[in-house]
Amino acid sequence: MFFPIGLLIGFIAAIPLGPINVFIISQTMKRDFFHGFMGGITACVLDTGYCLVAILGMSHITSLINRWVILLKAVAALFMFAISVRLYFQSKKGRKPKSEKIEVKKSPKPILAVFLMYISNPTLLAFWLGTAGMVTSHYWVTNDGLTPYLFALACGLGGVLWYFILTRYVAKYHHMFSPKTFRRIFVGMALILFTFGAYTFASIFVDLKLHF
Repeated sequence: MFFPIGLLIGFIAAIPLGPINVFIISQTMKRDFFHGFMGGITACVLDTGYCLVAILGMSHITSLINRWVILLKAVAALFMFAISVRLYFQSKKGRKPKSEKIEVKKSPKPILAVFLMYISNPTLLAFWLGTAGMVTSHYWVTNDGLTPYLFALACGLGGVLWYFILTRYVAKYHHMFSPKTFRRIFVGMALILFTFGAYTFASIFVDLKLHF
């Protein structure tokens, strides 16, 4: 029973319109399905790792992240600000019509960007800690044998399913948008990322008050 539960949790966890989803959508629109999906796969691999850490109760890892939470939030905020500015300027460039075949060079940038955005966001670990508490308290998952590993894998696969659907849809239909709509979408995504960055930056001061 734990495997379908993990698939469902992973799928639902990947849906909310957060910084990573916004970035993956932008990469799919500006590059192609491959680059957007690879960014999604990166997030799912990290989700699997965080979920496993939370279930196995690796306190030395969680305490290390909590110790550097302020620095991690500062890095996350700056990174989101930088990407939002980049998206804004990309909105002014527009995009080529679908009829024009464009050879997109394979690049590891989406993978690296998602990796940095993920590890610099301590709230993601907090989510998986809460998820681990829920599934273990209901005895859906125990620390025996391979169960934690298979559950974490199921959560990752649930996310893979979501990102496959998302990137396939965006890659297939975004060419139907007019250049004006395209620009508006990118400006909107830039504003969303900037807002997330501002919220993350503001939360640093709350953490400082708690620490001091």
